[in-house]
Amino acid sequence: MPPLRTALLQGPRGVPGSLAESLAALDDAAARAAAQGAELLVTSELFLTGYALGDRMAEAAQEAGGPAAQAVAALAARHRIAVAYGCPERDGDAVHNTVRLVGGDGAPLAAYRKTHLFGDYERSVFTPGAEPVVQATLGGLRVGLLVCYDVEFPEPVRAHALAGTELLLVPTALMRPYEIVPQTIVPARAYENGIHIAYVNRCGPEGEYDFAGLSCLAGPDGVVRARAGSAPGLLVADVDPEERRAARARTPYLADRRPELYRSLG
Repeated sequence: MPPLRTALLQGPRGVPGSLAESLAALDDAAARAAAQGAELLVTSELFLTGYALGDRMAEAAQEAGGPAAQAVAALAARHRIAVAYGCPERDGDAVHNTVRLVGGDGAPLAAYRKTHLFGDYERSVFTPGAEPVVQATLGGLRVGLLVCYDVEFPEPVRAHALAGTELLLVPTALMRPYEIVPQTIVPARAYENGIHIAYVNRCGPEGEYDFAGLSCLAGPDGVVRARAGSAPGLLVADVDPEERRAARARTPYLADRRPELYRSLG
């Protein structure tokens, strides 16, 4: 199976409250990524609306299949590239922090609602999701979805590994001073589970937050294949499924587990 060329878009977009600008930025990034041979473009958490909307988040949220989703599907099809993007999703009275994955033909492939909400702000505007493992198949790879804080817990990532996820996409809005997450925790999660992790952060100031950047593609051997700094940028790197098989053969954590010893831990 050939590698899946993957693009990671780090940036300050979306612009809080400006869906049109965010869609324009996404269209431009999709064109640039496709020109470099990428088959998948991954953006940050809440890319379409921005993170620091406060009470306006509910107002910005759209239902699944709404105008924003249709616009992303159209640009994905136009550039023939799959897109994973963060957005607020309305479901009745609830608003979820969601990542959606659409294929290179614009067809919806998967949607995941963030299950671990960070801090008082997120808990005040979002309802947590209840489905821990959401996957789709893309380019022959089993692709899984999480959002930001989710990856900082070992259990969701291990659940994905046990369910066969090969590439885990993690749109993120990580602020300073938590740089340890992309620098140490994400490569460790990739290594201990033998999977690729595409961790795509926002960067720069937005409202009261200062986002840390440092987006990365970490391999199943714990080695970072591509790393951003603190500025906006587009990273492109290959996800090779053969690396996952080789890493798990060298470090058989999953095969050597003894789950009967852990059941009492809850």
